[in-house]
Amino acid sequence: MSLINIKIEGIPYQIEDGQTILQAAKKCGYEIPSLCSFNNGECSQGSCRVCLVEVKGARGLVASCVYPVNDGMEISISSAEAVAARRRSVELLLSDHNQFCQACDKNGKCELLHVANVTDARSGIFPGSHNRVHLDEVAPGLVRDTSKCILCGRCIERCKNAHGLGILGFEGRGFNTFVAPAGDRSFSDSPCIQCGQCVNVCPTGALMEHSEIDKVDHALRYGKKIVIAQAAPAVRAALGEEFGYKIGTPVTGRMIAAMRRLGFARVYDVNFGADLTIMEEGTELLGRLKNGGVLPMITSCSPGWINFAEYNYGDLLPHLSSCKSPHQMQGAILKSYWAKQNDVAPEDIFVVSVMPCTAKKFERQREQLKVNGICDVDAVITTRELARMIKRAGIIFDRLPEEEWDRDIMGTYTGAADIFGVTGGVMEAALRTVYFKLTGKEAEPVEFKDVRGHDAGIREASLDINDTTVNVAVASGMKAARILLDEIREGRSKYQFIEIMGCPGGCINGGGQPYVREFFLPNEDDDILETYKEKRAAALYSEDERNTIRQSHNNPQIRELYEKFLGEPNSHKCHELLHTTYAPREGYNELKDE
Repeated sequence: MSLINIKIEGIPYQIEDGQTILQAAKKCGYEIPSLCSFNNGECSQGSCRVCLVEVKGARGLVASCVYPVNDGMEISISSAEAVAARRRSVELLLSDHNQFCQACDKNGKCELLHVANVTDARSGIFPGSHNRVHLDEVAPGLVRDTSKCILCGRCIERCKNAHGLGILGFEGRGFNTFVAPAGDRSFSDSPCIQCGQCVNVCPTGALMEHSEIDKVDHALRYGKKIVIAQAAPAVRAALGEEFGYKIGTPVTGRMIAAMRRLGFARVYDVNFGADLTIMEEGTELLGRLKNGGVLPMITSCSPGWINFAEYNYGDLLPHLSSCKSPHQMQGAILKSYWAKQNDVAPEDIFVVSVMPCTAKKFERQREQLKVNGICDVDAVITTRELARMIKRAGIIFDRLPEEEWDRDIMGTYTGAADIFGVTGGVMEAALRTVYFKLTGKEAEPVEFKDVRGHDAGIREASLDINDTTVNVAVASGMKAARILLDEIREGRSKYQFIEIMGCPGGCINGGGQPYVREFFLPNEDDDILETYKEKRAAALYSEDERNTIRQSHNNPQIRELYEKFLGEPNSHKCHELLHTTYAPREGYNELKDE
C-alpha cells in the first residue's frame, strides 16, 4: 500500500493510504474519542458525532471515523471549535441517558463515561424530556434497556457483520428513535441466536447478558442442594483480564481457588465433557461414513449456531450431530453417574456452568436436553459474571493460591479438550480420535494445524486416512457458515465433516467474555484489537501442548466411565443421556398486544 503525507496539529506524518482519520491519528499517537466506531475499523457511519475534527479546506467539522485521509491533508484535533463540538455531542447523549451508574453492570467499563471524561462533558447541560424506555428481560440470554442506549448503532453493525442477520435496527423516528428487533419485539420473539456479540460491542449497559448471579447466590446460601461448578476452557484464557492480567494469560489455578472460596462444593473442568463429546461425536461420524449416513455431519457444540440452524436451515438439521454440548453432557453425567457414586438424588444436585457464552443460558433451558424432566444444568454464568462474584466477595485474585480441579470421577482431561474454546478446535480434537479409530495408531504429529484460525471465515483441509479421504471445513460466524450451508442445500458440498461456531473466533470471543477496549487496557500492545483472539487462543494451545495426554480416547477416566456406566460410545445409554434432537423454529413470533 502506498504512503501519503499528512499533518496533525501541524506536525508531519507519513502513513499508509486507505485509512480513516481516526485510524491514522491513532497510529500517529492521538486518541480521538468515538462511540460508533469499534473493533479497529467497524463503524455505524459516524452516527455519534463524538469524533469530530477540523480538516483544512473542509466546509465544516468532519466525523473522523468515516472521513478518509488523503495526501497533504492537515488535521486539527484540538482546535477550539472541534473540542467544543465533541463536548457538546457527548452532553447531548448524556441528556437522554439513564445515569444510575452505580447500579449498572457496565460500571467501570462504560465508554460513554470514558468519552465524557476525555471531552470534559457534564450532565445536566441539556435538561428536558427523556425518551420512552423499552426494557426487554424476557430472553434467557440477553437484556435490552434503551434508557442506557446512545443510538450509536454498533450492535446493528456487529449483528450484520458477524452473522449477516440484522436482528437489531432503528425503530421510530426523531426523538422517539430506539434500537430493537423488528417491531420492538423481544429477543425471544425474533430469530436472535442469543450469541451476545451485540453485548460485546455495546459501549454502555444498554445490552447485557441476562444475569443468573442471584439464582446461583440463592443456591449457595439458602438452598439445600449440592452446588457444583464447572468451567469451560475459554474462561481460564480470559478471566484474568478482569483482574489486570495481560490478555492471553491463563489463570486456571487461581480461578479454581476463587470458585471454591465462593462456596461451590465441587469444581470441575468442562474439558472432561469435551473429551466425552469427542468420543460420541467421533463415533457418530465414523458410523455415518461407514453406513451411508447423512453427510456432511456438522458439529453441535455451539448453541448460537444451533439456534441459527433451527431458524434458517430447518431442512438441514439431519446434518447436525446429535451430541449435546460438553457442559450439558457433563451435567448429565453429574446427575446420573456422579450422583450414583456419591449416593445423591439427581434432583439434589445444582449444576452451575461458567461459560464464555450468553447462548448457553438459552441452551440450558431447552426441553430436549432434559433427562427424566431434570435439566442437565441449572444455571449458566458468564466469565464476566464470575468476575463480578469474585470481586463482590472481596477475594483478592492476585493473592489466591494455584489450586487443582476436583479429580474424582471426572477430573482428568486431555489436550484435545483444551482447544475446544478456539474455532477449529473441535474439528482438530475429533480428527485426532477419528484418525486413531481408522488406523489403529496415533497421528504424527498430533496437531492438525490446517483447521486452526482465530477469525471469521472458512478453513478447509483434505485428509487421507487409511484409504479414506475425509474433506473437512471450519467456519465461525454465521456469515461464513451460510456459505457452507448453501452449498449443502444446493448439493455442491464436498465435505464429510464441518465445524461451525457461532462467534467469530470461537468461544474465546464469546458474548460473555471480558470486554476488549484499548483505553481500559493501558498495559497491552498497540495492536490488541487485532490480536486479542490470537492471544487468548495461544493460552489454550499452550495448555494442549503441556498436557501429557492429547487425544480424547486416551483419557483413562473417560475409558472408566464407558466401562462402568455408559457401555460403548453411541450406546443406548449414551443416547439417553448425551444426545438430543432439533426442530425448525419460526423466525418472528406474532407481536403481543400491549
